[in-house]
Amino acid sequence: MNVATSPTKSNAKSTAKIKQKIKWKRFIPIYLMMLPGLVFFFVNNYMPLPGILVAFRRFNAALGIHRSPWVGFDNFQFLFATQDAWIITRNTILYNTAFIIVNTVTAIFVAVLLSELRGKVKNFYQSAILLPNLVSTVIIGYLAFGFLSAESGFINNTILPLFGAAPISWYSEPNRWPFILIFVNAWRGVGYGTIIYLATLTGFDSAYYESAMIDGASRRKQFLYITLPLLKPTIVMLTLLAIGRIFYADFGLFFQVPMNQGALFSTTNVIDTYVFRGLVQLGNISMSAAAGVYQSLVGFILVLSANLLVRKVDPDSALL
Repeated sequence: MNVATSPTKSNAKSTAKIKQKIKWKRFIPIYLMMLPGLVFFFVNNYMPLPGILVAFRRFNAALGIHRSPWVGFDNFQFLFATQDAWIITRNTILYNTAFIIVNTVTAIFVAVLLSELRGKVKNFYQSAILLPNLVSTVIIGYLAFGFLSAESGFINNTILPLFGAAPISWYSEPNRWPFILIFVNAWRGVGYGTIIYLATLTGFDSAYYESAMIDGASRRKQFLYITLPLLKPTIVMLTLLAIGRIFYADFGLFFQVPMNQGALFSTTNVIDTYVFRGLVQLGNISMSAAAGVYQSLVGFILVLSANLLVRKVDPDSALL
């Protein structure tokens, strides 16, 4: 019996190996498509990891990272030793919180509107709403200047005269800039979220909506009781990812759009711009690295905390 069954077992093993090889070869195109992204991720996210040591040393380019003097947590005092520490932390958190709320609500609203369109008109609006996300922040800064310039801006010279209002010196009144920055960020970033939500909406089974229409449900009820619950996993995922970067600010948005005006620092200065200006003035690379480590650690803790909260409320929507 052993002599008779041994060839059968060997044939089964060889057949299994052949199937595994065929299965592996079938995924070669997918692996090749993944390769550029993996290389980019490795070069930009893993190769710089030894640079974390710069945050704990008084970096000297001549000595290199490992031979530079060790100073412990002295570099982290840079973020908290001045009176601006509370202002930049407050601005960074509040702006990013507003960005998350405004962009999420607007992206869902626009995605639902686009899902009702058909044909070439839908493709046109999809491309148009994504276009600002591809525009350089420098160009966006000059576009904003074209609208807000006190002497030649479109708002001061065209819109305000229609209402009999006096011109506004936009670049010297900091109290107006929270609304301007939230609007500019939404104009630029909503398109990306809209495409993601629209792709999710496209995958929904139309039978849900057909049944709701037969039962007499209005569009509002369909949105509240069908669309939103089905979108919840996507909303949670994108929100958790955004929370992870709540201590990071869009440097171009807060530096280029306000044109680096000192009069606006009270409402436009965030951690990233503060570190940049400190780096330019002091030339201390170690302090800049310390700020990056601080932002990463806080973001990591916030993601884990938010994910833990989501897991308690709805385990199926948690990322981890």
